[in-house]
Amino acid sequence: MPQLAKGGKWIFGWCSVGPARQIRIPPEAYTEYGFKPGENAIILRGSKRSGGISLGRAAVLAGSILQSRCLGQTTMGAEGCFVLPIEIGILPGECLLVVRGSGLALGFLQCGPIYEEALKHPEIKRFTVG
Repeated sequence: MPQLAKGGKWIFGWCSVGPARQIRIPPEAYTEYGFKPGENAIILRGSKRSGGISLGRAAVLAGSILQSRCLGQTTMGAEGCFVLPIEIGILPGECLLVVRGSGLALGFLQCGPIYEEALKHPEIKRFTVG
């Protein structure tokens, strides 16, 4: 997992949103955050600077102050996949940069300086559904 700038975020890779709004979490991130098939996950609003979302296990986020940023819920599917509710507004075909967020939630960035820097690195792995 690369770090694009000294002291910057750690990058797991790019993920493309599938036609049914499904996303495959990079395996290393899936393991690090402890996701399990069939488990409920909470989708949180990303930062103003980087957009996107964060995804955390419902059991871990229970009672956390982060729940005030809740946009919805999803269920973890097989092979590290989940589906974004349509209300989230992230469209099929979009590429999100998957980064180590807080210890509670995994980040999926849509824009911002980290995203822009990652675009300059073609070696960053890409993950797709299917």
